[in-house]
Amino acid sequence: MPHSDCNLVDWHAIDTVLLDMDGTLLDLRFDNYFWLDLVPRKFGEVHGLDFALAQAELKPRFAAHHGRLEWYCTDHWSRELNLDIAALKRGAREHIGWLPGAEEFLLTLRRWSKRLLLVTNAHQDSLAIKNEHTGLGRYFDALVSSHEYGYPKEHADFWAALHREHALDRERTLFVDDSVAVLRAARDYGIGHLIIVTHPDSTQADRACDEFPSIPRVAQLLSVNQST
Repeated sequence: MPHSDCNLVDWHAIDTVLLDMDGTLLDLRFDNYFWLDLVPRKFGEVHGLDFALAQAELKPRFAAHHGRLEWYCTDHWSRELNLDIAALKRGAREHIGWLPGAEEFLLTLRRWSKRLLLVTNAHQDSLAIKNEHTGLGRYFDALVSSHEYGYPKEHADFWAALHREHALDRERTLFVDDSVAVLRAARDYGIGHLIIVTHPDSTQADRACDEFPSIPRVAQLLSVNQST
């Protein structure tokens, strides 16, 4: 039977596992590079700004939408910035990659016959590009973008919609994400088991979090001697 490496999860008590995509399974290095480097450079080229000025122009725009559905929407930012965001992501897809151990973690959960749902704030365009590049969809029973429901994961209505569509048994559901705000919303909705990933970007330092049980990466949820 499955065991937990750090005693954070009693796998016997879990039927459904909800997993975030960026920063939980896929390396957030891509998204940080995309939004903090590539987009400012392309925005500067379009608007005749050097990199520093482009960054200064974009920072308050990004901050104004943070945590809202628009923040994650490629269509919104394409209109707002006069850039084809989806095309830029597709062109930079070689930077997309798994976090260490994430794919093996998914393979193990499939062997353990857990129901797996990907729940992401990524727009359908971004999800499609990352799925094409990594093949992550083959591990999941369903891929859920918050844009389907019209609310981000930070919002209670997202969780109500997810519950209605996928008939969650909240007490027997584990959710793993790298966002404190998202995990708070899941906790408020009554999701029974919550864990935060503290090392979402392989190029940055681990982030401390005392509010939720934490792991650097999802692979740490599995014991060395994995058995079925």
